Formats: sequence, structure tokens, C-alpha cells
Amino acid sequence: MSFGLTIEKLALIGLIALLVVGPERLPHYAQSLANLVKKLREMARGAETRLRDEVGSDFDIEELKKLDPRQYDPRRIIRDALAEDPTPAPNRARLGDPSKTTARSKQGSRAPFDSEAT
Repeated sequence: MSFGLTIEKLALIGLIALLVVGPERLPHYAQSLANLVKKLREMARGAETRLRDEVGSDFDIEELKKLDPRQYDPRRIIRDALAEDPTPAPNRARLGDPSKTTARSKQGSRAPFDSEAT
């Protein structure tokens, strides 16, 4: 993962760091940054190992990569959903005539319907 960093951007960041920190302290800070990156990588490897131990042999890192939200494209999802064969709906028992099952008030007119109540 390069995070969009190019050689020019890295050189600019290094030049700014040299100006801000100073040439005598820059090697110390660079070493500290390298140690931090090593610790973060070690922690990530440890977390993956722990996850592999807890989940068991079914664990596959490629399946986790498929869940990455950055790869979801709504157009592709809709296209894939439309390409699938629709499953037939289960047979449902038919209810009676809706005009007969609608609640009626005492005066014979239909009861008021609140569309926001459902």
C-alpha cells in the first residue's frame, strides 16, 4: 500500500523533516520511525496468527480481502444481482377480498389510514 506517495512527495517530506528537525537529530528520529514500523508489522503478524489459531483451518486471508469496503462498486453489485436467476416466490395462501377485510367505522365508511404508522 503506497497511499499515493510518489518519490517526489517522499523527497519533499524528507526535506521538510530535515528543515524542521535539523540534521543532527534527523537520524535518531528516522531510527525511531523505523522501529515503530517494525513493531506495527509485528503486531499485525501476531494478530493474524492469533486469528488463524482461533478460527482454525477455515481461515483464509483472501476471504477477508473480499470484505474490503473499498472494493464495493454499487454498479457491479446491481449488475450481478440482475444477472442472477430470480428464485420463485413460495406459494402463499390467498387472503380474502381486501374490500371485505378492511376495517370499517360505525358509519360504514373506511377507517382512516395512517401511512406513517406502518
